[in-house]
Amino acid sequence: MKKMKFGPTDIEVSSVILGLMRINNAKDPVKVLTTAIENEITFFDHADIYGGGECETIFADALAKTDAKREALFIQSKCGIVPGKMFDFSKEHIIASVEGSLKRLNTDYLDALLLHRPDTLFEPEEVAAAFDQLEKDGKVKHFGVSNQKPGQIELLKKYVSQPLVANQLQFGIMHTGMIDQGIHVNMTDDGSVDHDGEILEYSRLHDMTIQAWSPYQYGFFEGVFIGNEKFPELNERLTALADKYHTTPTGIASAWILRHPANIQVIAGTMTPHRIEEIAQASEIVLTREEWYDVYKAAGNILP
Repeated sequence: MKKMKFGPTDIEVSSVILGLMRINNAKDPVKVLTTAIENEITFFDHADIYGGGECETIFADALAKTDAKREALFIQSKCGIVPGKMFDFSKEHIIASVEGSLKRLNTDYLDALLLHRPDTLFEPEEVAAAFDQLEKDGKVKHFGVSNQKPGQIELLKKYVSQPLVANQLQFGIMHTGMIDQGIHVNMTDDGSVDHDGEILEYSRLHDMTIQAWSPYQYGFFEGVFIGNEKFPELNERLTALADKYHTTPTGIASAWILRHPANIQVIAGTMTPHRIEEIAQASEIVLTREEWYDVYKAAGNILP
């Protein structure tokens, strides 16, 4: 398993994260966690809203049936979404969310807490107060954000005393906006449009780890592109590279993300043990520059 530094810290974490949003649908949660840990995936991502909180409970129950030690794991959760109603970054909501996650996860602390999507009504002073209390009480070790652009991060950084170590962003072969705009500088085509405020370059400058969510999806949860007949050229290229590197197209799609030097982790949301294995093993594959760009172009992107 490829290891990487977590944000600006000296902590080394697995480059592949197991996302637990669907663990409530897993046939054998214990097997899922055991497979991940055996393949050196020790970073687990939650959110207080996944399964209405049930996913955190299922994870804790399954983990208790393994031989894993808490101190050997990196457990992260997110808060701030009130499903179907609003976003809430108030001090009360953040603290209550963490307390709920800790109880469901059966742990005394989170290794990281991320703010889950921006709350336009947020008061940064409240967030700072919540972070300070959670850190002082030993309930959260590191803090970050999810789906935020540089201006929003800078506003938050003006008030919080803790480093913001990570940002979860949708990224993968079929969701490359943060790369496209950097390639199409000084152009006027669709690829030149900057939707994210140069978040890729910002993250590199500020040593923020990008965590790529839905890395195998196209569109906004429209489906998986791997093996999809809508994308014959891309799948032909993925299959050819999979044969060369003795892996699978999913493994190559993972290696493609990890090849970028921006310190990006892959969030694998699969609950299928053999797929967890192939993603973990592919973390060691280093695509050549030409191969990386070949995949990028096969996905329908152009080089100016």
